[in-house]
Amino acid sequence: AVITAAIAAPLTALFLFNPETTRVFPPCPLHWLTGLHCPGCGSLRAMHCLLHGRIYEALSQNPLMVVSIPVIGIMFASPAWIYRRWVPWVALLVLTAYGLARNISLWPFVLLAP
Repeated sequence: AVITAAIAAPLTALFLFNPETTRVFPPCPLHWLTGLHCPGCGSLRAMHCLLHGRIYEALSQNPLMVVSIPVIGIMFASPAWIYRRWVPWVALLVLTAYGLARNISLWPFVLLAP
């Protein structure tokens, strides 16, 4: 019951309040300080869009987060593979490459920015 509430409460808040138009959620510290987009920038907006069934808009906010949802589901369904030595290194590589790519001001990289 506690885990359900811990998941349901933030999802309910994200469903009810649009992170783009309300101050309920804090801004990204990296973006606020530097203007750069971190790998997580746009995740709250993307989740808000997903909760409202707007998949294309969610992908435009943070495609990596949207694509990661099935991977997280697989992690819970079959957690043994996440303990392999290469998994955190691949995750770090993907997050770093994505964080760098979404700050390149050339097409097609601009499509990665929220």
